Amino acid sequence: MRAYQQCNRCVMDTIADPYITFDENGFCNHCNFYFKERAPHVYRGEQSKQKLSELVATIKKSGEGKKYDCVIAFSGGVDSSYVAYLAKKLGLRALLVHIDNEWNTAIAEENIKRVVEKLGFDFYRYKVDWDEFKDLQLSFLKASVPEAETPTDIALPAVWHQVAAEHGVKYILSGGNFITEGIKPKWWHYDPKDYKYIRAIQKQFGTKELKSFPVFNYKAEAYYKFIKGIRIIYFLNYADYKPDEALQTLVSEVGFQYYEHKHYESIYTKFIQAYYLPVKFNIDYRKATYSSKICSGIMTRDEALAMLQQKTYTEQELEEWKSLLCQKFEISRSELEEILVRPPKFYYDYPNNKAFLEFIYSTYRLLKKLRLLK
Repeated sequence: MRAYQQCNRCVMDTIADPYITFDENGFCNHCNFYFKERAPHVYRGEQSKQKLSELVATIKKSGEGKKYDCVIAFSGGVDSSYVAYLAKKLGLRALLVHIDNEWNTAIAEENIKRVVEKLGFDFYRYKVDWDEFKDLQLSFLKASVPEAETPTDIALPAVWHQVAAEHGVKYILSGGNFITEGIKPKWWHYDPKDYKYIRAIQKQFGTKELKSFPVFNYKAEAYYKFIKGIRIIYFLNYADYKPDEALQTLVSEVGFQYYEHKHYESIYTKFIQAYYLPVKFNIDYRKATYSSKICSGIMTRDEALAMLQQKTYTEQELEEWKSLLCQKFEISRSELEEILVRPPKFYYDYPNNKAFLEFIYSTYRLLKKLRLLK
């Protein structure tokens, strides 16, 4: 046990991250890391504008003679929708790729429709095998680990790369960004590319074999990166991205509708981030998002502290979420409640490939540093 402490600059604390450390100023390791490693890669005025212009020119050149210049990883959230908006403004010929895991909110479906219609991009919806996918999601809930979203997190890049390869596209534009996602403790979410970990959980808790589930392990990543030459570009890091202003632009020009919090275009994500993670693991994603915004200068610490006082759900919403989970997972309410109160566990409680993957990725980083790999 350690005494409670909160960062003097951001809002990360010893509740959200028991491994957090502080310097002599009371600044935490997360915001110190942000300013050292993340800040140089976000928007830097004219320098970033020039980089964005060069990047767009490179993407267009790579798409010559092809139907598309790029694939956009499109969830229907603010970040990915604004990527699509910018791509249109910059004259890119994009294919919007959406992975439908059966958890979209009604607002998300309407936003997807409006973005596609207004921007005029081609749209590809990949529907997961629901019986297989829901079985895997339920397995992760039964495993009682923080990685409840890993089935979605690994399906996303797998499908993006598959579609990009099919069309000969070299660039995937992602809405991921350091402005709102520059801070996240490592222990909050173990590597979704560890397929040994995924299979171990499914073998212990699942009822179905993973036959059609999209795989994106280190082998697939290496294949798409080095053989197919496909790159993921975090497009918003090159732009003067302010989420609130981006939202207003989408509202006025596309007819976009507001989501209460980041990633709330998914009903399941709402449940996981608003209830499951905070209650079981003390993981409040708002603290990381707000801390990222504080460090990027688009939110004050006082604003973040005030917003953290607000509840993430109402009892009525919780009841609706639980009822829907029971319905979609085809389990009883008592079974769901039993699953939710299981003691917290972590990746190391199950077979995993952590040591091997760390060796692979550390070797890759070293070769990049020595400029032997791109």
